[in-house]
Amino acid sequence: MPEDAAAAKAPTAQLDKKKSILLGIIGLAFIVLIFWKVIPQIGSYADALEALQSMGALSMALIIVSVVVYLIFYGLPFMAAAPGLKYWRSEQVNQAAFAISNGVPGGGAVGLAVQYGMLTSFAITATASTAAITAVGLWSSFVTLGFPILGVGALVLAGQSGGGYVLTALIGLAVLIAVVVVFVQVMRSEPLAIRVGRLGNKLIKPLSGRIKSLQGLDLVAPVTKFRSSMYELLKRRWLAITVAQVAVSIAQFLILYFALRGVEGWDTAGTSILVAFAAFAISQLGMMIPITPGGLGTVDAAMIALLTKFGVATGAATAADLVWRAASFVPQIVIGIIALLLWYRKAGERFATTKVDPASKPA
Repeated sequence: MPEDAAAAKAPTAQLDKKKSILLGIIGLAFIVLIFWKVIPQIGSYADALEALQSMGALSMALIIVSVVVYLIFYGLPFMAAAPGLKYWRSEQVNQAAFAISNGVPGGGAVGLAVQYGMLTSFAITATASTAAITAVGLWSSFVTLGFPILGVGALVLAGQSGGGYVLTALIGLAVLIAVVVVFVQVMRSEPLAIRVGRLGNKLIKPLSGRIKSLQGLDLVAPVTKFRSSMYELLKRRWLAITVAQVAVSIAQFLILYFALRGVEGWDTAGTSILVAFAAFAISQLGMMIPITPGGLGTVDAAMIALLTKFGVATGAATAADLVWRAASFVPQIVIGIIALLLWYRKAGERFATTKVDPASKPA
């Protein structure tokens, strides 16, 4: 099938405006509740302000450098997942989607649509664009599930008891292994993909009579189509995608670590890098709660609670989290908006004037 025809048949994001608004309101309410009521119970804004005022020039410089490194690394995942895509365009795709997905409650679907639109406008085929978006999203989830395991390991290496976090790590490891095993089985061969699709049909069959959207759904076709579009990409690029995603997370952690050491003071022993990493890594599980964009509030509350439990003063923990959140979010949203505007200026006119055969539009 010609690529243009494939692009024409590619599904577009259809948003339920009422549902999106409702989800946005719920997400915003949770963010306000967490920062207004929850965080003050585990941290101290007043102490955080005092700690921030004592931060020196060296700490500010280290934070700025780590933010720049983080922003640079953020352009790597799509460059790795979409061969032929230049670095700046990869940066544009990821930053623009970040600004939409993380800056607006309920903006995740729009962010995916923007990624697809930008990639296809950069001469990445429809199939390759879908595969790249899927790969980056999946690997981001793999890292989110894998980091808490590393965090518990870092905690043990630091000489602290893993306690109940060991169970969390084991659960996370079990989920990660199960997901990876299923994923690998699907990728290995088409017959296995068909079997997975049929197994999925059996699992959803009892629910099909109660859920309208599941009636008549056959998972075999979408699973096999997913496998064919992903197999070649992951066969050649899985390591590059993994390194890119891990680099992004490590760079984001360094922002937190330099912020924490900055408010604690470099003239003291302070929190070890292993303990700080443990708090950062375990708190990333808050990203899996799809209520607030980018884990805003949920990750922060978990991180402050973990840092204080590991011996960090409440003021320092709160201050470090606030600096980390502002430094890793605000620049990206600003850059993402700029990237989106620059892209729209060059490609928006092309999309606006492109005519698609009505017969080829999805029903």
